[in-house]
Amino acid sequence: MKKKTGMVLLAVLLGFMIVLPIISVFARTVISEDGRFDIANAATVLSDPANAKTILNSLWLALLVSIVSTLISTPLAFILTRTKLARMKWLDIILMIPFMTPPYISAMGWILFMQKRGLFQQLFPWTESWLEGFFSLAGLVMVMSFHSFPFMTGMIKNAILNLGSAMEESAAICGEKPIGIFRKVTMPLLTGNYAIALMLVFVKTLSEYGTPATLGSRIGFYVFTTNIHRYASVAPIDFGKASALSSVLVIICFAIWRLQDYITRTHTYSLVQAKRTLPISQKRIVTVLGTVYTSVLILISIVVPYFSIIATSLIDKRGYGLAKGNFTLAHYGELFGSESAKGLRAIGTSLSLAAAAATIASLIGMAVAMHMRKKGKLSQIIGAEALLPEMIPNIVFAIGMMILWNRIYAAVPLYNTRGFMVLVYVVMFLPYAVQYTTSALIQIGDHLSEAGRISGGSESYVFWRIQFPLMFPGVVTGWMMIFIISFRELVASSLTSPPNVLTVSTFITHEFEQGSVSVGMCMAAMCVLITTVSLIAINQLAARKWK
Repeated sequence: MKKKTGMVLLAVLLGFMIVLPIISVFARTVISEDGRFDIANAATVLSDPANAKTILNSLWLALLVSIVSTLISTPLAFILTRTKLARMKWLDIILMIPFMTPPYISAMGWILFMQKRGLFQQLFPWTESWLEGFFSLAGLVMVMSFHSFPFMTGMIKNAILNLGSAMEESAAICGEKPIGIFRKVTMPLLTGNYAIALMLVFVKTLSEYGTPATLGSRIGFYVFTTNIHRYASVAPIDFGKASALSSVLVIICFAIWRLQDYITRTHTYSLVQAKRTLPISQKRIVTVLGTVYTSVLILISIVVPYFSIIATSLIDKRGYGLAKGNFTLAHYGELFGSESAKGLRAIGTSLSLAAAAATIASLIGMAVAMHMRKKGKLSQIIGAEALLPEMIPNIVFAIGMMILWNRIYAAVPLYNTRGFMVLVYVVMFLPYAVQYTTSALIQIGDHLSEAGRISGGSESYVFWRIQFPLMFPGVVTGWMMIFIISFRELVASSLTSPPNVLTVSTFITHEFEQGSVSVGMCMAAMCVLITTVSLIAINQLAARKWK
């Protein structure tokens, strides 16, 4: 009875935290501020030519980024599996850097590098005419594709490794030429994986706020997220319009997820007894071309934005640029040593909020993971509620929670406080805690727990003495991942931060917009450093876990 009550309470809690904000978004779309049902307002918002163009811009941008990411990832995936570079496992870590770098920081780096009299023009003065093409839709697609390609590369690479070589060898024995094998055997088997990767990148691009807010706004290319953010944060605030656009965004994302689920079920192949060892090309020209391609990709996607960020943070007088003797550490001193110490406070705020959110999410995640292992509809409902944020764009959750908690402010005055920011982080990133903890529990199995119960151990004894120590590495890994993402989160922080409260992300964007670019890039460098150290800690923890 106590177990059933606990599951019901957990389901109700998750429903209030996760499901109700989404319902609030759809409800606010058709219900006016005074409580009247008014679908005409939503129709007016969506039929507005400016908003209609925003929707089309979002879909067009997502399609282009998906295509370009595929064109970048396909050669790279084959290089990392079919050439001698496959033995260089460190490349997998290096090539994940663009994906782990906050998109808005990468976009700022590219802006500083490619703008007029920027770092690129200082290095190559004769290229001034080249720079005009970057500040366009093509430049926006390029920057967003450089952020997405590592994710797609990883999916395609794993799919190629899972295919093995038996099918290709059979085709070769039958006399098929290499081009024919690639066209008739390899690519058809990868079709499902490509479709899934394309749709994931499509949804991620639709949901992205950082790059469109920095580079997209600069070129006048507005999308779903930038308009939703503007309606919810710029006076006069209009939650009705923000909710209407958010509802459309959710519907599109759910349609894509359903399509992905269908393709996963109908176009996934299981090859029995396929060899897992792939043939490595020994041709020198293949190795050279693969090395050149990978090197150029690393140069453009990693070296350029990081060089721009670090160089800008060290430049003394921006008018002199990269001139000899024009470098200083004074901006870092200004960041941490000024009287107001805004930078130091911003880091402290982000650290405390991220730590609190990661801790709360991990505790809830453990409870959810434990109940998801049980049979019954209630456990399925708990699992579905906890994983729902994975399918909903972060900005939509932020808007929904703002609407909900603003409504109940008189009863629970949490809205517009730091506690509310923590709650938003917990809701958005709870799936990470659930997934990492569930993964650890699956590896444990039920045998040890059953042995503990047979030996007379109580439920609490079995949990604390058997299950918890074994799942602890997974819990800590989930905690670290939530901490990293919360620490650098932009859209939720910019929407829910109380007055005069700056986080690392809002500090960077504020300084960038106010013209204190060097100080902002100092903070960006510190953000990357802190997240990199945290990622190294995660990798070390994972390595110890498997020993």
